[in-house]
Amino acid sequence: MFRLCVVGSGGVGKSSLTIRYLKNEFTEYYDPTLEETYRKEIEYNGRLYEVEIVDTAGQEEYSSFRDSSVATGDAFLVLFAINSVSSWHELKDLRSKIIQDRQLTSAIPMVLVGNKLDLEEEREVNKDEVLEYCNSADVNIPLIETSAKTGLNVEESFQLMMQQIQRIQPSLFERAAPKSQGNKAPKKPDCLLV
Repeated sequence: MFRLCVVGSGGVGKSSLTIRYLKNEFTEYYDPTLEETYRKEIEYNGRLYEVEIVDTAGQEEYSSFRDSSVATGDAFLVLFAINSVSSWHELKDLRSKIIQDRQLTSAIPMVLVGNKLDLEEEREVNKDEVLEYCNSADVNIPLIETSAKTGLNVEESFQLMMQQIQRIQPSLFERAAPKSQGNKAPKKPDCLLV
């Protein structure tokens, strides 16, 4: 299986987004996370893939937990809250840290997630600025805005992550395919084009 890390600064909704995706639940109560790991089979393009979803620490005092997850993560949902400009600036630093730790740029599947879309009237982060950042040549990653509270675009953010994996590092799918596909059609033999 591969590790999908949900990262971002404290209070941006990493746990809420993860729990909304896994259990379709939302809680108003905020309890800083050290680190939580979940396993889920994600369906993508008609196949199931075993994924370990790591909900990382966002608080600065727990940064060693987050750094450990970042070092072992294969793909990253990088969150900021649309109503917190400081979380947007921290996201850029965190993205740089992920890339520095790997000394790679194009081989890391990543999606930027602007969470808390239900708080649009409190927006502090300009969407055009975020899109300009995402579309710059040295970044080039997709953006999706979500609301963990209402469930808007939560499933879509994880599917977008799977698309990024397929585009950037499809070998992760080989690791994540379950040994048995249950009642799915048997796997066709590999073919070799010469």
